[in-house]
Amino acid sequence: MSDNEKQAELNEEGKLEEDESIELEGEQEEPDEDIHLLLEDARNKADSHWNDLLRTRAELENLKKRHSRDLENAHKFGLEKFIRELLPVWDSLAMGSSAAQDEGVEMEKIREGMDLTLKMMSDAMEKFNLEEINPEGEVFDPELHQAMSMLETSDTEPNTVMNVFQKGYLLNGRLIRPAMVVVAKATSQQKES
Repeated sequence: MSDNEKQAELNEEGKLEEDESIELEGEQEEPDEDIHLLLEDARNKADSHWNDLLRTRAELENLKKRHSRDLENAHKFGLEKFIRELLPVWDSLAMGSSAAQDEGVEMEKIREGMDLTLKMMSDAMEKFNLEEINPEGEVFDPELHQAMSMLETSDTEPNTVMNVFQKGYLLNGRLIRPAMVVVAKATSQQKES
């Protein structure tokens, strides 16, 4: 082979190699563009998720603040309905006290006014599920009654409430104040028999 032939062959091979390298470079540029697009898409998604996270955190903080404010208001104004029910009772007591100071007032009228006031108070308490415990004649229950004293008696069964010093109260089934009571105790003769 002559030098010219070798040169021509080299040129052809060189051209082929150059053409192949051009194709390879083109192929390399496409994946670079794809990677850049994928990276940009991932960044956009990450930014979107980050913004969603920040928005959710802000909503959660606002919800916590609103809940705290609502709870505070519930504590402040929770007794509002109860107080509204008691105001007429208060007014009635004030009028009764004022009327009792007048000369010539009959005791019967004052008693009637007190009875009406107690009825108003009882009605107000019932609206809020306050139950009265008046256990006179019932068996002593340490869950609901507090024994102030015990009296020996043959007239009443032992361990029975004979007298109620102070009534007890339940609010929605929960003991607020036990009834203060006197409990019957067996006499020494009853104990022996």
